[in-house]
Amino acid sequence: MPSPVPALRARIRSSGGRLVRRLGLLPGGEPDGLGEDEALGSTVLEQRVVAFFPEPRVNGYQLEQWLRPLTALDERHGVAVVTQDSRTAAWLRGRTSLRVLCVGRTATLDGLVRRSSIGLALYVSHHPRNFSMLRYPSLAHVYVGHGESDKAVSASNQLKAYDRVFVAGPAAEERVLAQLMWFDRDRMVLIGRPQAAGTGARPGSDRPTVLYAPTWEGAQASMAYSSVLTHGVPLVRSLLAEGLRVVYRPHPRTGANRAEVRAADAALRAVFAEDTVRRGESVVDTAAPLEAAFADADVLLTDISSVAVEWLPTGRPLVVTVPADPGAVVAGSPLLEAVPRLVAAEAARAGELVRRCLTDDRERERRAELVEHYLGGADPDAALARFLDACDDVVRERDAEQARLAQAAS
Repeated sequence: MPSPVPALRARIRSSGGRLVRRLGLLPGGEPDGLGEDEALGSTVLEQRVVAFFPEPRVNGYQLEQWLRPLTALDERHGVAVVTQDSRTAAWLRGRTSLRVLCVGRTATLDGLVRRSSIGLALYVSHHPRNFSMLRYPSLAHVYVGHGESDKAVSASNQLKAYDRVFVAGPAAEERVLAQLMWFDRDRMVLIGRPQAAGTGARPGSDRPTVLYAPTWEGAQASMAYSSVLTHGVPLVRSLLAEGLRVVYRPHPRTGANRAEVRAADAALRAVFAEDTVRRGESVVDTAAPLEAAFADADVLLTDISSVAVEWLPTGRPLVVTVPADPGAVVAGSPLLEAVPRLVAAEAARAGELVRRCLTDDRERERRAELVEHYLGGADPDAALARFLDACDDVVRERDAEQARLAQAAS
Protein backbone atom coordinates (compact mmCIF):
# COMPACT_ATOMS: atom_id res chain seq x y z
CA MET A 1 0.00 0.00 0.00
CA PRO A 2 1.46 3.41 -0.97
CA SER A 3 2.58 5.59 1.88
CA PRO A 4 0.20 8.53 2.57
CA VAL A 5 3.15 10.72 3.60
CA PRO A 6 3.95 12.27 0.14
CA ALA A 7 0.31 13.19 -0.44
CA LEU A 8 0.06 14.63 3.07
CA ARG A 9 3.17 16.71 2.52
CA ALA A 10 1.78 18.00 -0.79
CA ARG A 11 -1.47 19.06 0.90
CA ILE A 12 0.48 20.83 3.65
CA ARG A 13 2.60 22.64 1.09
CA SER A 14 -0.50 23.64 -0.87
CA SER A 15 -2.34 24.87 2.23
CA GLY A 16 0.70 26.66 3.52
CA GLY A 17 1.29 28.35 0.18
CA ARG A 18 -2.32 29.48 0.02
CA LEU A 19 -2.06 30.94 3.52
CA VAL A 20 1.12 32.80 2.55
CA ARG A 21 -0.64 34.23 -0.49
CA ARG A 22 -3.73 35.25 1.46
CA LEU A 23 -1.61 37.03 4.06
CA GLY A 24 0.20 38.97 1.34
CA LEU A 25 3.61 37.57 2.29
CA LEU A 26 4.78 36.85 -1.25
CA PRO A 27 7.94 38.49 -2.59
CA GLY A 28 7.39 41.79 -4.39
CA GLY A 29 6.32 41.37 -7.98
CA GLU A 30 4.62 37.99 -7.46
CA PRO A 31 0.86 37.53 -7.96
CA ASP A 32 -1.08 35.78 -5.20
CA GLY A 33 -2.41 33.07 -7.56
CA LEU A 34 -5.79 33.05 -5.82
CA GLY A 35 -7.87 32.44 -8.90
CA GLU A 36 -11.57 31.91 -9.47
CA ASP A 37 -10.81 28.57 -11.09
CA GLU A 38 -13.80 26.64 -9.72
CA ALA A 39 -16.17 29.13 -11.36
CA LEU A 40 -14.30 29.06 -14.67
CA GLY A 41 -14.42 25.33 -15.34
CA SER A 42 -16.83 25.63 -18.27
CA THR A 43 -16.37 29.29 -19.21
CA VAL A 44 -16.20 30.10 -22.92
CA LEU A 45 -14.90 33.52 -23.82
CA GLU A 46 -16.69 35.30 -26.63
CA GLN A 47 -13.91 37.88 -26.77
CA ARG A 48 -11.28 37.44 -29.46
CA VAL A 49 -8.62 39.41 -27.54
CA VAL A 50 -7.09 38.79 -24.13
CA ALA A 51 -4.94 41.25 -22.24
CA PHE A 52 -2.80 38.95 -20.10
CA PHE A 53 -1.69 40.64 -16.89
CA PRO A 54 -0.20 38.33 -14.22
CA GLU A 55 1.06 41.24 -12.11
CA PRO A 56 0.25 42.00 -8.46
CA ARG A 57 -1.82 45.06 -7.56
CA VAL A 58 1.23 47.28 -7.01
CA ASN A 59 1.96 47.07 -10.74
CA GLY A 60 -1.58 47.90 -11.78
CA TYR A 61 -0.48 51.23 -13.25
CA GLN A 62 1.09 49.29 -16.12
CA LEU A 63 -2.27 48.08 -17.40
CA GLU A 64 -4.37 51.02 -16.18
CA GLN A 65 -2.93 53.32 -18.85
CA TRP A 66 -4.14 50.87 -21.52
CA LEU A 67 -7.75 50.64 -20.34
CA ARG A 68 -9.02 53.37 -22.71
CA PRO A 69 -7.44 51.81 -25.82
CA LEU A 70 -8.55 48.34 -24.73
CA THR A 71 -12.12 49.54 -24.24
CA ALA A 72 -12.08 50.90 -27.79
CA LEU A 73 -10.65 47.59 -29.03
CA ASP A 74 -13.42 45.78 -27.14
CA GLU A 75 -15.97 47.38 -29.46
CA ARG A 76 -14.26 45.74 -32.46
CA HIS A 77 -13.18 42.32 -31.25
CA GLY A 78 -14.18 41.93 -27.62
CA VAL A 79 -11.48 42.15 -24.95
CA ALA A 80 -11.11 40.21 -21.70
CA VAL A 81 -8.43 40.80 -19.09
CA VAL A 82 -6.89 37.69 -17.56
CA THR A 83 -5.04 38.17 -14.28
CA GLN A 84 -3.35 35.82 -11.82
CA ASP A 85 -3.84 37.97 -8.73
CA SER A 86 -7.15 38.32 -6.88
CA ARG A 87 -6.30 41.82 -5.62
CA THR A 88 -5.49 43.01 -9.13
CA ALA A 89 -8.73 41.53 -10.46
CA ALA A 90 -10.84 43.26 -7.79
CA TRP A 91 -9.06 46.57 -8.41
CA LEU A 92 -9.55 46.35 -12.19
CA ARG A 93 -13.24 45.60 -11.87
CA GLY A 94 -13.66 48.94 -10.17
CA ARG A 95 -11.97 50.73 -13.08
CA THR A 96 -13.17 49.12 -16.30
CA SER A 97 -16.22 47.63 -17.93
CA LEU A 98 -14.04 45.01 -19.61
CA ARG A 99 -14.51 41.44 -18.49
CA VAL A 100 -11.88 40.52 -15.88
CA LEU A 101 -10.98 36.93 -14.96
CA CYS A 102 -8.56 35.68 -12.33
CA VAL A 103 -6.95 32.35 -13.23
CA GLY A 104 -4.69 30.64 -10.75
CA ARG A 105 -4.12 27.22 -12.32
CA THR A 106 -2.49 26.23 -15.58
CA ALA A 107 -5.18 23.61 -16.21
CA THR A 108 -7.87 26.30 -15.95
CA LEU A 109 -6.05 28.48 -18.46
CA ASP A 110 -5.62 25.48 -20.79
CA GLY A 111 -9.35 24.83 -20.77
CA LEU A 112 -10.22 28.48 -21.25
CA VAL A 113 -8.01 28.77 -24.33
CA ARG A 114 -9.17 25.44 -25.74
CA ARG A 115 -12.89 26.21 -25.42
CA SER A 116 -12.73 29.82 -26.60
CA SER A 117 -11.83 31.44 -29.91
CA ILE A 118 -9.16 33.81 -28.65
CA GLY A 119 -7.03 35.07 -31.51
CA LEU A 120 -4.82 37.73 -29.94
CA ALA A 121 -3.04 38.07 -26.60
CA LEU A 122 -1.63 41.43 -25.53
CA TYR A 123 1.09 41.98 -22.91
CA VAL A 124 2.06 45.21 -21.17
CA SER A 125 4.99 43.96 -19.08
CA HIS A 126 7.81 41.43 -19.19
CA HIS A 127 6.67 39.41 -16.17
CA PRO A 128 8.09 35.85 -16.35
CA ARG A 129 4.57 34.48 -15.93
CA ASN A 130 3.70 35.82 -19.39
CA PHE A 131 4.94 32.44 -20.59
CA SER A 132 1.81 30.89 -19.09
CA MET A 133 -0.02 32.40 -22.06
CA LEU A 134 2.81 32.69 -24.56
CA ARG A 135 3.07 28.91 -24.86
CA TYR A 136 -0.19 28.65 -26.85
CA PRO A 137 0.69 28.48 -30.57
CA SER A 138 -2.86 29.13 -31.75
CA LEU A 139 -2.76 32.73 -30.54
CA ALA A 140 -0.98 35.77 -31.95
CA HIS A 141 1.12 37.32 -29.18
CA VAL A 142 1.79 41.08 -29.16
CA TYR A 143 3.86 43.08 -26.69
CA VAL A 144 2.60 46.65 -26.25
CA GLY A 145 4.59 47.70 -23.16
CA HIS A 146 3.65 50.35 -20.63
CA GLY A 147 5.93 53.22 -21.48
CA GLU A 148 8.34 54.54 -24.09
CA SER A 149 11.67 55.43 -22.50
CA ASP A 150 15.43 55.20 -22.69
CA LYS A 151 15.53 52.59 -19.91
CA ALA A 152 17.48 49.42 -20.71
CA VAL A 153 14.34 47.29 -20.47
CA SER A 154 12.96 49.05 -23.56
CA ALA A 155 15.35 46.96 -25.65
CA SER A 156 15.01 43.72 -23.71
CA ASN A 157 15.84 40.46 -25.47
CA GLN A 158 12.46 39.25 -24.16
CA LEU A 159 10.87 41.06 -27.11
CA LYS A 160 11.85 38.06 -29.23
CA ALA A 161 9.19 35.98 -27.49
CA TYR A 162 6.37 37.88 -29.19
CA ASP A 163 4.99 37.64 -32.72
CA ARG A 164 4.67 41.41 -32.95
CA VAL A 165 5.94 44.35 -30.88
CA PHE A 166 3.93 47.56 -31.00
CA VAL A 167 6.17 50.60 -30.42
CA ALA A 168 5.51 54.32 -30.30
CA GLY A 169 7.94 55.88 -32.74
CA PRO A 170 11.23 55.61 -34.61
CA ALA A 171 13.24 56.02 -31.39
CA ALA A 172 12.01 52.65 -30.12
CA GLU A 173 12.63 51.03 -33.47
CA GLU A 174 16.20 52.34 -33.63
CA ARG A 175 16.88 51.37 -30.01
CA VAL A 176 15.77 47.78 -30.50
CA LEU A 177 17.55 47.25 -33.81
CA ALA A 178 20.75 48.77 -32.43
CA GLN A 179 20.86 46.50 -29.38
CA LEU A 180 19.20 43.18 -30.20
CA MET A 181 20.89 40.53 -32.30
CA TRP A 182 18.87 38.64 -34.91
CA PHE A 183 15.68 40.59 -34.37
CA ASP A 184 13.42 40.91 -37.40
CA ARG A 185 12.44 44.51 -38.09
CA ASP A 186 9.15 43.32 -39.60
CA ARG A 187 7.95 42.24 -36.17
CA MET A 188 7.78 45.88 -35.01
CA VAL A 189 4.72 48.02 -35.71
CA LEU A 190 4.79 51.78 -35.11
CA ILE A 191 1.52 52.93 -33.56
CA GLY A 192 2.34 56.04 -31.51
CA ARG A 193 1.15 56.36 -27.91
CA PRO A 194 -2.63 55.89 -27.71
CA GLN A 195 -2.43 56.08 -23.91
CA ALA A 196 -0.38 59.31 -23.84
CA ALA A 197 -1.20 61.70 -21.03
CA GLY A 198 -1.92 64.68 -23.28
CA THR A 199 -0.52 68.17 -22.93
CA GLY A 200 -3.18 70.03 -20.98
CA ALA A 201 -3.19 73.80 -20.60
CA ARG A 202 -0.13 75.62 -19.29
CA PRO A 203 -0.94 77.03 -15.84
CA GLY A 204 -1.00 80.79 -15.56
CA SER A 205 0.76 81.71 -12.32
CA ASP A 206 3.38 84.13 -11.13
CA ARG A 207 4.84 81.32 -9.06
CA PRO A 208 5.98 78.49 -11.34
CA THR A 209 5.27 74.89 -10.39
CA VAL A 210 7.87 72.15 -10.71
CA LEU A 211 6.63 68.58 -11.05
CA TYR A 212 9.22 66.26 -9.51
CA ALA A 213 8.27 62.79 -10.76
CA PRO A 214 11.10 60.31 -10.16
CA THR A 215 10.94 56.67 -11.18
CA TRP A 216 11.31 53.70 -8.82
CA GLU A 217 14.61 52.07 -7.90
CA GLY A 218 14.28 49.07 -10.21
CA ALA A 219 14.73 45.39 -9.44
CA GLN A 220 18.42 45.26 -10.37
CA ALA A 221 21.41 47.59 -10.66
CA SER A 222 21.06 47.94 -14.43
CA MET A 223 17.66 49.56 -13.89
CA ALA A 224 18.64 51.80 -10.94
CA TYR A 225 17.48 55.10 -12.41
CA SER A 226 15.68 56.54 -9.37
CA SER A 227 16.85 59.83 -7.88
CA VAL A 228 14.78 59.61 -4.68
CA LEU A 229 17.67 58.37 -2.54
CA THR A 230 20.52 60.22 -4.24
CA HIS A 231 18.95 63.58 -5.16
CA GLY A 232 15.58 63.81 -3.44
CA VAL A 233 15.72 65.96 -0.30
CA PRO A 234 18.45 68.43 -1.38
CA LEU A 235 16.78 68.72 -4.80
CA VAL A 236 13.40 69.62 -3.30
CA ARG A 237 14.93 71.94 -0.68
CA SER A 238 16.72 73.78 -3.48
CA LEU A 239 13.55 74.22 -5.51
CA LEU A 240 11.67 75.51 -2.47
CA ALA A 241 14.48 77.91 -1.57
CA GLU A 242 14.24 79.33 -5.08
CA GLY A 243 10.62 80.26 -4.39
CA LEU A 244 9.15 77.56 -6.64
CA ARG A 245 6.05 75.52 -5.90
CA VAL A 246 6.88 71.79 -5.95
CA VAL A 247 4.63 68.81 -6.58
CA TYR A 248 6.26 65.50 -5.62
CA ARG A 249 4.79 62.57 -7.56
CA PRO A 250 6.52 59.35 -6.46
CA HIS A 251 6.34 56.28 -8.66
CA PRO A 252 3.82 53.68 -7.38
CA ARG A 253 6.69 51.22 -6.79
CA THR A 254 9.05 53.62 -5.01
CA GLY A 255 10.71 51.71 -2.20
CA ALA A 256 9.30 48.35 -3.30
CA ASN A 257 12.74 46.70 -3.41
CA ARG A 258 15.00 48.72 -1.12
CA ALA A 259 14.42 49.84 2.46
CA GLU A 260 16.75 52.81 2.08
CA VAL A 261 14.66 54.12 -0.81
CA ARG A 262 11.50 53.74 1.29
CA ALA A 263 13.23 55.77 4.00
CA ALA A 264 14.28 58.42 1.47
CA ASP A 265 10.71 58.65 0.19
CA ALA A 266 9.48 59.07 3.77
CA ALA A 267 12.03 61.83 4.33
CA LEU A 268 10.82 63.61 1.21
CA ARG A 269 7.21 63.37 2.31
CA ALA A 270 8.21 64.79 5.69
CA VAL A 271 9.54 67.90 3.95
CA PHE A 272 6.14 68.49 2.38
CA ALA A 273 4.48 68.06 5.78
CA GLU A 274 6.34 71.05 7.21
CA ASP A 275 4.13 74.06 7.93
CA THR A 276 6.01 76.52 5.74
CA VAL A 277 6.00 74.11 2.81
CA ARG A 278 2.30 73.37 3.14
CA ARG A 279 1.50 77.06 3.34
CA GLY A 280 3.36 77.51 0.07
CA GLU A 281 1.01 74.93 -1.50
CA SER A 282 3.79 72.47 -2.33
CA VAL A 283 2.36 68.96 -2.07
CA VAL A 284 2.82 65.24 -2.47
CA ASP A 285 0.44 64.02 -5.18
CA THR A 286 -0.13 60.31 -5.71
CA ALA A 287 -3.71 60.44 -6.99
CA ALA A 288 -4.04 62.90 -9.87
CA PRO A 289 -4.01 61.46 -13.41
CA LEU A 290 -0.78 62.16 -15.23
CA GLU A 291 -2.57 64.51 -17.62
CA ALA A 292 -3.76 66.64 -14.68
CA ALA A 293 -0.28 66.61 -13.13
CA PHE A 294 1.19 67.81 -16.44
CA ALA A 295 -1.42 70.54 -16.78
CA ASP A 296 -0.50 71.87 -13.34
CA ALA A 297 3.25 72.14 -13.99
CA ASP A 298 5.57 74.59 -15.71
CA VAL A 299 8.66 72.37 -15.53
CA LEU A 300 9.19 68.62 -15.20
CA LEU A 301 12.15 67.26 -13.23
CA THR A 302 12.35 63.50 -13.58
CA ASP A 303 14.60 60.50 -14.09
CA ILE A 304 15.24 58.38 -17.18
CA SER A 305 11.68 57.14 -17.62
CA SER A 306 8.58 57.20 -19.80
CA VAL A 307 7.36 60.29 -17.92
CA ALA A 308 10.17 62.31 -19.55
CA VAL A 309 9.07 61.15 -23.00
CA GLU A 310 5.37 61.80 -22.44
CA TRP A 311 6.14 65.33 -21.26
CA LEU A 312 7.67 66.28 -24.62
CA PRO A 313 4.41 67.39 -26.32
CA THR A 314 3.83 70.03 -23.61
CA GLY A 315 6.71 72.05 -25.04
CA ARG A 316 7.73 73.05 -21.52
CA PRO A 317 11.19 72.77 -19.92
CA LEU A 318 12.46 69.35 -18.91
CA VAL A 319 15.35 68.34 -16.65
CA VAL A 320 16.47 64.69 -16.35
CA THR A 321 18.64 63.39 -13.52
CA VAL A 322 21.82 61.36 -13.96
CA PRO A 323 21.63 57.99 -12.15
CA ALA A 324 24.18 57.78 -9.35
CA ASP A 325 24.36 53.97 -9.36
CA PRO A 326 27.36 52.96 -11.52
CA GLY A 327 25.51 49.81 -12.57
CA ALA A 328 22.65 51.69 -14.23
CA VAL A 329 22.66 51.14 -17.99
CA VAL A 330 22.51 54.53 -19.69
CA ALA A 331 22.89 54.51 -23.46
CA GLY A 332 23.24 57.70 -25.43
CA SER A 333 19.94 58.94 -26.77
CA PRO A 334 18.56 62.00 -28.58
CA LEU A 335 16.43 62.92 -25.56
CA LEU A 336 19.20 62.70 -22.98
CA GLU A 337 21.44 64.74 -25.25
CA ALA A 338 18.78 67.43 -25.71
CA VAL A 339 17.95 68.30 -22.10
CA PRO A 340 19.85 69.55 -19.03
CA ARG A 341 21.06 66.71 -16.79
CA LEU A 342 21.32 66.90 -12.99
CA VAL A 343 23.94 64.82 -11.17
CA ALA A 344 23.57 63.96 -7.49
CA ALA A 345 26.45 66.24 -6.49
CA GLU A 346 24.56 69.20 -7.99
CA ALA A 347 21.13 68.33 -6.53
CA ALA A 348 21.32 71.31 -4.14
CA ARG A 349 21.51 73.59 -7.21
CA ALA A 350 18.36 72.25 -8.84
CA GLY A 351 16.48 75.47 -8.15
CA GLU A 352 19.09 77.53 -9.98
CA LEU A 353 18.95 75.20 -13.01
CA VAL A 354 15.15 75.25 -13.15
CA ARG A 355 15.08 79.05 -12.95
CA ARG A 356 17.43 79.18 -15.92
CA CYS A 357 15.18 76.84 -17.88
CA LEU A 358 12.15 79.02 -17.14
CA THR A 359 13.80 82.25 -18.22
CA ASP A 360 15.98 80.87 -21.01
CA ASP A 361 14.50 77.68 -22.47
CA ARG A 362 17.28 77.14 -24.98
CA GLU A 363 16.41 73.46 -25.46
CA ARG A 364 12.82 74.04 -26.53
CA GLU A 365 13.31 73.68 -30.28
CA ARG A 366 15.28 70.46 -29.96
CA ARG A 367 12.66 68.93 -27.66
CA ALA A 368 9.93 69.79 -30.15
CA GLU A 369 11.82 67.87 -32.82
CA LEU A 370 11.76 64.76 -30.62
CA VAL A 371 7.97 64.48 -30.30
CA GLU A 372 7.62 62.66 -33.60
CA HIS A 373 10.79 60.66 -33.06
CA TYR A 374 9.77 59.26 -29.67
CA LEU A 375 5.96 59.32 -29.74
CA GLY A 376 5.09 59.14 -33.41
CA GLY A 377 3.30 62.48 -33.03
CA ALA A 378 1.39 64.26 -30.29
CA ASP A 379 -2.16 63.14 -31.12
CA PRO A 380 -3.31 60.23 -28.92
CA ASP A 381 -6.50 59.82 -30.97
CA ALA A 382 -4.51 59.26 -34.15
CA ALA A 383 -2.35 56.77 -32.24
CA LEU A 384 -5.48 55.01 -30.98
CA ALA A 385 -6.67 54.58 -34.57
CA ARG A 386 -3.29 53.10 -35.53
CA PHE A 387 -3.42 50.74 -32.54
CA LEU A 388 -6.89 49.50 -33.46
CA ASP A 389 -5.94 49.03 -37.11
CA ALA A 390 -2.75 47.18 -36.10
CA CYS A 391 -4.79 44.81 -33.92
CA ASP A 392 -7.21 44.26 -36.81
CA ASP A 393 -4.28 43.32 -39.03
CA VAL A 394 -2.82 40.87 -36.52
CA VAL A 395 -6.16 39.14 -35.89
CA ARG A 396 -6.80 38.86 -39.63
CA GLU A 397 -3.31 37.49 -40.32
CA ARG A 398 -3.58 35.06 -37.42
CA ASP A 399 -6.95 33.72 -38.64
CA ALA A 400 -5.59 33.26 -42.16
CA GLU A 401 -2.52 31.43 -40.89
CA GLN A 402 -4.59 29.15 -38.66
CA ALA A 403 -6.81 28.30 -41.63
CA ARG A 404 -3.73 27.52 -43.71
CA LEU A 405 -2.31 25.24 -41.01
CA ALA A 406 -5.63 23.43 -40.62
CA GLN A 407 -5.88 22.85 -44.36
CA ALA A 408 -2.31 21.59 -44.53
CA ALA A 409 -3.01 19.14 -41.71
CA SER A 410 -6.18 17.74 -43.33
